[in-house]
Amino acid sequence: MLAPFRVRNYRFQWPADLFTSWAFEMETLILGWYVLAATGSVLLLTIFASLTYIGTLIAPLLGVLGDRIGHRNLLVAMRAIYTLLSAMLMMLALAGMLRPVHVFVIAMLTGLVRPSDIGVRGAVVASIVPHELLLGAMSISRTTMDTARIAGALSGAGLFAALGIGPAYVAIVILYCLSTLLTLCVVLPSRPQPVDESGSGASRKSPLRDLKEGVTYVWTSPLMQAAMWVAFLANMTAFPLSNGLLPYIAKEVYGTDQTGLGYLSASFAIGSLIASLLVSMTRGVPVARLMIVGTGMWYCMLLAFAQVHTVPFAIAFLLLAGFAQSLSMISVLVLLLRTASEHFRGRVMGVRMLAIYSLPLGLLAAGSLIERIGFVVTATSFAIVGLVLIGAIALRWRADLWYIDAPANVR
Repeated sequence: MLAPFRVRNYRFQWPADLFTSWAFEMETLILGWYVLAATGSVLLLTIFASLTYIGTLIAPLLGVLGDRIGHRNLLVAMRAIYTLLSAMLMMLALAGMLRPVHVFVIAMLTGLVRPSDIGVRGAVVASIVPHELLLGAMSISRTTMDTARIAGALSGAGLFAALGIGPAYVAIVILYCLSTLLTLCVVLPSRPQPVDESGSGASRKSPLRDLKEGVTYVWTSPLMQAAMWVAFLANMTAFPLSNGLLPYIAKEVYGTDQTGLGYLSASFAIGSLIASLLVSMTRGVPVARLMIVGTGMWYCMLLAFAQVHTVPFAIAFLLLAGFAQSLSMISVLVLLLRTASEHFRGRVMGVRMLAIYSLPLGLLAAGSLIERIGFVVTATSFAIVGLVLIGAIALRWRADLWYIDAPANVR
């Protein structure tokens, strides 16, 4: 499990990702509660959550940029932007001038680059660890997000409740600063330039041509195409229920406060952390099968979660949903990074981040439906639709995903 830490660069990359994930989680929880408390509107809450993913539309272009300037350099620039924007919000809060409109504007600016963070960090990890350690390294990297939803959610909720939004944001700015400095310590090995068979050099001069090549590269691989559809489906129908809508669920469905919201968020992360550690200690996993089974389990747990009306049962089902979610998303990342060649990793992960665009669509749809038909019917419908479509994906690409002798399952 600890083998990736023998690599010097990974020993810097992992804590950098950890601090970034903690800051993300604290920021999302604190601002989500602030928006809901200040406006009283679930629709505005889903709009706020959607703005944090607006950058999914430009994620493929950031992938092209990462392939050109280096994924580590791009990651440093992105994390410097997080630091600057969070510092602006901190100063507004400490000065007593913070208003919901400021939160929406800063969320939109942060959202231009934030969705690409997980893809760029995945490309960096794939560049610094040996191929045989990739599954373990990605599983351990996943724990940075899992622990963030535990420690970040609980500490963020506690700081917000005890001290207010301004002091809580001081901690967020410090975490972003540390993550930027640690990412600067990562030194990627030089790599040979790809051969331009046409001899024109156009593929290195035109970002749009690079982007087109990346999309074509993904779309002509059945395995990567299937993984992209799983990512698209999960972001549209699963993540809204276990992520963006949690402030509403905690406040309006269960009648709890910020601390209760922290417990709900942390329970999902605990399940995800357990799964990440379990996968990191396992070898010879049929990854494609794991992706299908994990996604199906995730929807089953969300279906059960939608039917319960007490916090203890909700925590239990969210823990199981987090476990299944981790199995699903680790498998998607490993399949893409294993299949992609080194010079296409940035573009492949950029296209992967484009799939996150379905999350704001799902959030907006859920927010509108909840106001009309209620949370239980909306959540149940999302889970059932997800189960049906993951079954369709497994059937359509069964030769690449389900057969035990398929390349994705025997590596």
